[in-house]
Amino acid sequence: QVQLVESGGGLVQPGGSLRLSCVASASAASITFMGWYRQAPGKQRELVAVIDNGGSTNYADSVKGRFTISRDNARNTVHLQMNSLKEEDTAVYYCNVRAYRFFSSGSLDYWGQGTQVTVSS
Repeated sequence: QVQLVESGGGLVQPGGSLRLSCVASASAASITFMGWYRQAPGKQRELVAVIDNGGSTNYADSVKGRFTISRDNARNTVHLQMNSLKEEDTAVYYCNVRAYRFFSSGSLDYWGQGTQVTVSS
């Protein structure tokens, strides 16, 4: 089982920065992918950034060059550094963890409760 605790959301002006953090507690499971998704009102949830346990990353085109995802495997923590924020970045951001369960076949996705990011002048 994996439980997630998110932090770091808030209100910032365009051009500002925020740093999101997600701490995962894993029991009888091995975490593979960690990432961030976001969902704006009236829109589908979309991938923002993901990092695997080897350090490989993938970003949505809309955030490349502005956002950086990082991972601390020893602490089971993933961060999302968001710079040069735009109003269109406003959304609820969800931490996502994919983990292999030791006592069952396959992997499962776990989701944080979401943290609000609002970019407005």
